[in-house]
Amino acid sequence: MAKLCPKILLEGTRLTHKTDIAFALNEHLRIVGPRMYRYHSPLISAEWCGFTNEPWGRGLINYVPIEESRAMQTFATWARLFELLPYYSWIADRFHISTQAYQQSARGETPNFGWLEDRLAPLGFRIVFCVRRQETFAAAREERLRVSGRPAQYADLEPFIAEQERLREFVAGSILPSIEIDVSDDDVASACDRIADWLEATGGLYAPDGLVRDMEGEDA
Repeated sequence: MAKLCPKILLEGTRLTHKTDIAFALNEHLRIVGPRMYRYHSPLISAEWCGFTNEPWGRGLINYVPIEESRAMQTFATWARLFELLPYYSWIADRFHISTQAYQQSARGETPNFGWLEDRLAPLGFRIVFCVRRQETFAAAREERLRVSGRPAQYADLEPFIAEQERLREFVAGSILPSIEIDVSDDDVASACDRIADWLEATGGLYAPDGLVRDMEGEDA
C-alpha cells in the first residue's frame, strides 16, 4: 500500500474539540494506517507557551512585539523540519492562522505568512477548520469546566465567538486547501471520519506527486 503521510493544520477557537480531534486523528486507521502498537507520531502546536517561564504564558500565537522575530524564526524552523521530513504525517493543533487572528485582535496588526504557506503548500498541508454553532458554546463550556485548570478563561464566550469569525476570514484567504468541520454535536469520531473522507477525496492522505527533490545545502 502507498505510504500514508497526511499533513493537517487544525484551526479553530476554544471549545471546538481541536485537541481531541488531533489525538484521535493521530490514531485513526484511515489517517495513519493500522498499528499493532502505539508510537510517537508528531503532534505539534503553536499554542505551546515556550517564550515565557510561566503557566499559560506566551508563544507563537500570543507573542508580544519584541518576540515577533523569534516567533517567525520558530515558524521557519518548523517549515524547514517539514521540508526535511516530507514523507511523514504531521498534525498541528493550531498554527499560523491562529497567530494571524490573535495578533489582529490584540495589536491590530496581521503578520504576513505568505512565505510560510508557499513552503507548506508543495508539501501537501491542508487546513481543517473546526467550528461550532453559536448557541452550542454554553453547553461546551460546561463540559470544559469539569476539567479545566484555568476556568476563568471561559467566563465570557463572546471572544471565542468573535475569534471564530476572524479565523474563518483568514482560512478563506489562505492558499492551502481547507475544510470546515462543524463539531456542534460534540461527536469527535464523526468529525474524524469526515476529515478522512475529505483527505481521501482530495488526495491529502499521500505525498503530492513530484515532491521528491534534493534539499541538501538549502538554508532554512
